[in-house]
Amino acid sequence: MKITGVETYWTQIPFDMGGKPKVMGGLNWQVMNGVWLRVLTDQGVEGWGEAFGHACSAATMAVLDTQLAPAILGQDARDIAGLRQRLAQAFHIYGRNGPHVFALSSLDIALWDIAGKAAGQPLWRLLGGTPAGSLRAYASLLRYGEASAVAAACERALSRGYRDVKLHEITTPDILAARRALGDEPRLMADVNCPWTVWKAIAMAREVQDANLTWLEEPVWPPGDFAGLARVRLEGGIPIAAGENAAGLQDFKAAFDAEAQDIAQPSVTKIGGPSAMIEIAALARAHAVRLVPHNAYFGAGYLASLHLVAALAPEAPFERLFIDLRDDPYGGLLDAKDGSVAVPDGPGLGRDPDMAVLRKYQVREPARHRL
Repeated sequence: MKITGVETYWTQIPFDMGGKPKVMGGLNWQVMNGVWLRVLTDQGVEGWGEAFGHACSAATMAVLDTQLAPAILGQDARDIAGLRQRLAQAFHIYGRNGPHVFALSSLDIALWDIAGKAAGQPLWRLLGGTPAGSLRAYASLLRYGEASAVAAACERALSRGYRDVKLHEITTPDILAARRALGDEPRLMADVNCPWTVWKAIAMAREVQDANLTWLEEPVWPPGDFAGLARVRLEGGIPIAAGENAAGLQDFKAAFDAEAQDIAQPSVTKIGGPSAMIEIAALARAHAVRLVPHNAYFGAGYLASLHLVAALAPEAPFERLFIDLRDDPYGGLLDAKDGSVAVPDGPGLGRDPDMAVLRKYQVREPARHRL
């Protein structure tokens, strides 16, 4: 099954987060960036992938168009493992994290989509999963930076049926305001996006004890300081989650060997696609670390995450950013209903995006590469 064409799309879909956006991850969030990869074959089967983009979408698009697309034209779309190995080695001199790995992640997702479509099976079935139907989701709030706005967002999440909420706040008053708004029963998590020294992280963990956090996510800068993270885990008194910024399987191995994490959070659009997620899931099981994949996007990576959670960690809560997109590229499939998200049962990822939505919100004309 020869790859005969590659297309790339960059979309920006406006959304409502119920408040004023704050800078987070180098981005003043007002639109959801989507970096899309479409792989065409000579047998008429096509696959869709998504590369992590957000504030670095332009850089990721450049890698897709100038390096990845030329490298895969004419290759066998069934050779998922071989392409992954050869391209990872070819690109490694540009870094083992960042836009090149994001681009390879999108390719891996697209090739698994093709494999599922060719077999007539959903991805979760190819991975040996059992029918899930739906997954319990948690509302992953963006950063509000004001205790009253945080409390209001938590109340909205409860009214929509969520019983698990994650914050991206970095101050004690904002985190405690969320617990007061939620009450005692709902689970509350906090992703602080790597802001603190080890000593500050330990102090902050102790300050927010009354919030009864289910986990504290990525509290230490830099994220590769696994010895420091292990100390926060030991002395802070809160389970530690991390992994969305990991540079592949070896980063997770180093973190597990250092006993730095209770929860592993690989991100399918950043870590290398489903192939990498499968390896990390096995490693996490071997180290008795819980797998709760990261998901902060609304393209093919979102669908891939659904399948992977259903197959590899069906008991894990599914991360769903608590925003309302102006248009859903999957015709309502991305919606959470009563705190749950549906797992597609169609072949491959289960659904292709609506091209009208992609065209409506495209940043520039799609790039098309052909043999």
